[in-house]
Amino acid sequence: MDKQEIIQITNAFLVEEFEADGSKITPDANLKATLDLDSLDYIDLVVVIENNFGFKVNPEDFQGIATFQDFYDYVANRIKQKELV
Repeated sequence: MDKQEIIQITNAFLVEEFEADGSKITPDANLKATLDLDSLDYIDLVVVIENNFGFKVNPEDFQGIATFQDFYDYVANRIKQKELV
């Protein structure tokens, strides 16, 4: 799976699951502010990631994620790690 596929899949489920405005999802946009995430939404986000990409997410992984680009990079790195195993 390449980075563009990851971005497309990610944006599609964010729009669907979080009723986000797709036009506001840009690499430099703040993830939390754009999606208006609260602590329960982060749990939902973890479940959606696990279901769509097939890897386990640790809640502390989100500490370093501020922008959508950070999020895409995180998913891409986790997929790469999964493929190496």
